[in-house]
Amino acid sequence: MVSHPAIFLADEPTAVLDSKSGRDVVNLMQKLAREQGSTILLVTHDNRIFDIADRIVHLEDGKLANNSLKKQEAAR
Repeated sequence: MVSHPAIFLADEPTAVLDSKSGRDVVNLMQKLAREQGSTILLVTHDNRIFDIADRIVHLEDGKLANNSLKKQEAAR
């Protein structure tokens, strides 16, 4: 995020972290992205951080199973 990218790709950034550290990392990424006007595309199996997401896209067997805005985002 040092170079202020328009989109930031993160593949399993919480995979080896405990729940508190994982949430801290994702919160920091989100804060920096908002400050920089960036978008984060985060791929994860960590359902402990789903509540932080603005949108959740669920893939199953390589196909789009669900693509939904979170309620607070849909109201904007």
